[in-house]
Amino acid sequence: MKFKSGIGWKACYDKERNLYTAQIDCSDLYEIDAEIYGKLTENIGDSNARSLICNGGRHLYMDVNDRCGPPYTIVFDDEYKNLCPWADVVSSGKVWPDELTDAAVGIFASEENNREQRRKKRDEREKS
Repeated sequence: MKFKSGIGWKACYDKERNLYTAQIDCSDLYEIDAEIYGKLTENIGDSNARSLICNGGRHLYMDVNDRCGPPYTIVFDDEYKNLCPWADVVSSGKVWPDELTDAAVGIFASEENNREQRRKKRDEREKS
């Protein structure tokens, strides 16, 4: 595995699986592509790196503890531990149920990259 990092972010390229992933702080995990990984250089500013990862990546996991309410965790992809075995994830609150996560993915444009994966998961749940 090859890593790149800056203040508050870290990205990984897993050559064996041809997989690119990233972590923002200890709270958000993303699957990114080779293009985004390539743009993450030593000279990129940390806010630019975060923007690239957040706007171009597929959100896998999110933990929120922001003083605006009780802490909560959203698992967008149940495979996040397999996709990012290198990441140190934090869970400070209750994990959202699948139905609430599906609704959030359907509503928020920022989660558009998760819609197909969540739709498949929902279909599998309904068949069971």
